[in-house]
Amino acid sequence: MIKRKSPPRHRRRSPQPAERSTAVPGSAESVRSDGERLQKVLAAAGVASRRECEQIILEGRVEVDGEVVTELGSRVRPGEQTIHFDGEQLRTQKLVYFAVNKPTGVVCTSRDPDGRPRVIDMLPPDIGRVFTVGRLDLASEGLILVTNDGALANRLTHPRHGVRKVYEVQVAGEVGPTVVQQLKKGVHLAEGFAQASGAKVKSKKKRSSVLEMTLEEGRNREVRRLLARLGHKVQRLTRIAVGPIRLGELPLGATRKLAPEEVSKLRKWAEESRPTNRPKRRRRRPEKTGQSATHPGKEPGRRVIGSQPKKRRAK
Repeated sequence: MIKRKSPPRHRRRSPQPAERSTAVPGSAESVRSDGERLQKVLAAAGVASRRECEQIILEGRVEVDGEVVTELGSRVRPGEQTIHFDGEQLRTQKLVYFAVNKPTGVVCTSRDPDGRPRVIDMLPPDIGRVFTVGRLDLASEGLILVTNDGALANRLTHPRHGVRKVYEVQVAGEVGPTVVQQLKKGVHLAEGFAQASGAKVKSKKKRSSVLEMTLEEGRNREVRRLLARLGHKVQRLTRIAVGPIRLGELPLGATRKLAPEEVSKLRKWAEESRPTNRPKRRRRRPEKTGQSATHPGKEPGRRVIGSQPKKRRAK
């Protein structure tokens, strides 16, 4: 008779003690595992842009329910938890949008240790925390957007979305067609390849020229560096448009609220902007010196099948 094997018996494991929580104070696990990201909540409340809010969290300037949070990725529930930034309780803020005609000598940073005039100081003090969308350097003037909408600001300033910015630039010397073509073709800067998506000469004077340039990236002092690379020093630089918003007749140093239809256009523009395709940096090929780059001492590209190096005879 064939004996059937009985199924194996499973041993019951003794219950193990519950594991203790290893969450470190200030970590994402010690706050919540659900909800919204803390940097997104801070940006939506108008503290700063989302990228700047990440740095604020790392600096230990944010508390959630009385506990300092220093780890990115922490999630919170704004309606259920109390959030403090620099000792002040975070409150939901009405979204505001402004256009400013920035003069020279005014900085775009939220904090300036040198005490120089800031763009945000040009706005009414009762609007709460706001920040600039992108930056213009100290010697530049023109259109700068100011808001407390961190999500929209991040979308407009991120270089991969390619939001169009138009500049009117006065440069020394006469700009010829070759320079305009080279601006569109692009040049190599220290951190990579850069180019203008549009460039044209608007007017010419005795010793200077006025250009209109369009960029879709946000590198530091990119317009000045592009033109300096081609031998033209910038005498005056004015930004006249950001996406669908234009400077228009706004006087220098003045501000105005964006109309609701302008905000809608700005949001639509940011959503429809496609990622820019930056040309990849070419790798430098080894110079032709008659030797192979992988096998020095050998002639590249030539090989005789069946040939073998001759063995040296022992003396």
